[in-house]
Amino acid sequence: MCGRLNVTDDPFVVSLLSSLGIDVQSNPIKPNRFVRAASPIQIVREEQGKRVLQTATWWLLLEPSDKGFKPSKYTSFNTRYDKLDVPRSAGYHPYRKSRCIIPARGFGETEFELQGRKNIPKHYHDMVAINSAIAFAGLYRDYVCKETGEVITGCSVITLPPHPKLKNIHTKASPMILPQDIILDDWLDSGNEDVEMFRHMLEPNIRHDLEAVQIDKPSTHNSIGKTFTITADK
Repeated sequence: MCGRLNVTDDPFVVSLLSSLGIDVQSNPIKPNRFVRAASPIQIVREEQGKRVLQTATWWLLLEPSDKGFKPSKYTSFNTRYDKLDVPRSAGYHPYRKSRCIIPARGFGETEFELQGRKNIPKHYHDMVAINSAIAFAGLYRDYVCKETGEVITGCSVITLPPHPKLKNIHTKASPMILPQDIILDDWLDSGNEDVEMFRHMLEPNIRHDLEAVQIDKPSTHNSIGKTFTITADK
């Protein structure tokens, strides 16, 4: 997954958040069609048994800076599934103690190709869930500023092996999308460290029909091809 999300405040995203116990009237969604890595993004997490929608930096590893914290030099907007059980990896403890849900309507992928010694973008695609919102599987970490006591949160999206249905879009990885059923309660349960119950979800799975289109680039978002549908897995 290349690192961009499409967050809306339409009825589908509102419905997902409401099902998670989030009051969007008092804690509104912040729409952003082009959320890029290292940008602020909203996550759903559980604190002392209560669900909250809060802003986090889309970068799990943060380091101190003159203004508090900044993204680390180590790329961490995604956490690979095969690192979740590696004790010294960045995602090991968050996977067991601080999981979150990143709500969105869609996501984008960039395919790169090697030209000389550089990876150059080959093509860009954007995908939007059809008549649904997407619950991305996320991890988070809190950082406390020693001078002010302010708490800053970093987060990441778990990525899985590439999905065959996305082979013409992105060949490196696919995002972990959670089923919208009772498993969401287990995922958000801050006291639940039984990650074996999530093992079956660490396989690529498209859980919603997706409307996909190739675009010129994310900043301008002009379609350069026909829209097509990627069907959900059964």
